Amino acid sequence: MRLIDPSHPFYRPAWRRYLLVAAPFVWAGIEQSMGNGIWALLFAAIGGYLAWNLIISWRG
Repeated sequence: MRLIDPSHPFYRPAWRRYLLVAAPFVWAGIEQSMGNGIWALLFAAIGGYLAWNLIISWRG
């Protein structure tokens, strides 16, 4: 089961895909700097999932 549909027209612009991937990683850094390791790991995992679907395996 896919949680995100990378073939949706919303994800066609590259800047939008990179922004959606960067946002959870930035938030993971904020959480880590505040000492919340579990939340940082969770957001880093979300960023990794988005990176895999929207950048690495994306077919436009």
